[in-house]
Amino acid sequence: MSDADLIIIGAGPAGMAAAAAAAQGGARVLLLEEQPRAGGQIFRNVGVNGGARRYLGTDYAAGAALVRALEHPSITAEFSATVWRIEAGPTVLWSRDGASQISRARHVLLAGGAQERPVPFPGWTLPGVMPAGAAQILMKTAGLLPRDAVLAGAGPLLYLIAAQLIDAGAPPKALVETQTPAMMARALPHLPRALLAAPTLVKGLGLLRKIRAAGVARYTGASGFRATATEDGGIAFSFAAKGRTHHLTTPLLLTHQGVVPATHMSRAAGIAQGWNAAQQAFQPQVDAWGRTDLPGLHVAGDGAGIGGAEAAQAAGRLAARDILHLSGRISQDARDQTSALDRVALRRAMAIRPFLDAAYAPLPEFRSPPDDTIVCRCEEVTAAQIRQSLRDGANGPRQVKTATRAGMGPCQGRMCDLTVLGILASCGIKPATTRIRSPLKPIALGELAALTPTQETSA
Repeated sequence: MSDADLIIIGAGPAGMAAAAAAAQGGARVLLLEEQPRAGGQIFRNVGVNGGARRYLGTDYAAGAALVRALEHPSITAEFSATVWRIEAGPTVLWSRDGASQISRARHVLLAGGAQERPVPFPGWTLPGVMPAGAAQILMKTAGLLPRDAVLAGAGPLLYLIAAQLIDAGAPPKALVETQTPAMMARALPHLPRALLAAPTLVKGLGLLRKIRAAGVARYTGASGFRATATEDGGIAFSFAAKGRTHHLTTPLLLTHQGVVPATHMSRAAGIAQGWNAAQQAFQPQVDAWGRTDLPGLHVAGDGAGIGGAEAAQAAGRLAARDILHLSGRISQDARDQTSALDRVALRRAMAIRPFLDAAYAPLPEFRSPPDDTIVCRCEEVTAAQIRQSLRDGANGPRQVKTATRAGMGPCQGRMCDLTVLGILASCGIKPATTRIRSPLKPIALGELAALTPTQETSA
């Protein structure tokens, strides 16, 4: 017997919007979220913060409405729930407080969102060097402000965080940006289409005006990142820009090179993946409703392709309505008619992606970093070791993994997959996915042993 009509994994913008739409359509929804509260990365902790931390902005505060919509009698939300396996059926195995449970439904929607692209360079594993998104998590969950920080890399998130820090009274020390005039030139042909998302462009220009007005130093066209530890526990950060080498000292170096779909869950489930050349990353292959090649499995939101919060919400509702149709709760005509506005919203939100992908493309030096760079943080595998494995006969990511253990640590390749693929690409080897094995997240063997006979699984 099913525990619900629909299991949704992930309570970010897509998952929350889908849960509300499905419940309103009469479906029983089980929502599983690894974090203690709903919101995902974009709206993390918004149900608690609301508009209290004004420096996070009105777009962030707007997420509170999505959280409130989960208070529906047909939605059962389970938080601090770590999904570690998905089986045909579909069946979802998840863990909380040291105990595993099995939940079943006719349909499962993966709404796991995105992850930050790794930014590997010599010194990126030092204390005090961290992803910009991780710093934003601390801002949203604990109210901790990174002071005198240097923001380095590329992408709109750097501008947003800089503006938030300015509004909070803790402006960044500098922005070190990797985008080049050539990237902007390649992005220009996509600008007419991007105008469909004019409000987003206007917001971006407003962030840049705020940064300039605050007098924050900006370096563009930067490359050759390198970080070393100072005697007082700070970070000495060096880079090249406009023909000069620059040196900055900071207590905190926040790096960012965009986000990519988080694919570990969809890959582990066996969903077909496709290579997105513009974003230099894999993403699950889905149709216009989020359907995958596996019966009963949908994917929506940034986990199916980066689009942002508005696109994720629209995609979540579209997937929910398709599931309602497949469940016999609404007709195909009703699904299509009620989805018209979300189709328009999704198209407008996604219109800016080609422009952003071209303007803020990751540098080759991050896709294939210098030899002395640690690529796999878990196993401390360097770029030199990966290149040596290729010289020794490895001809793909699976062989590299076997030869070097890159990707075998606790994160299972989340922090090194793309860099390994980048190194392979620099040697003329086409990108390929590796198999993701269960458990997706570490669990105790005792949890498996404690599963009752009626819960036995092939895990």
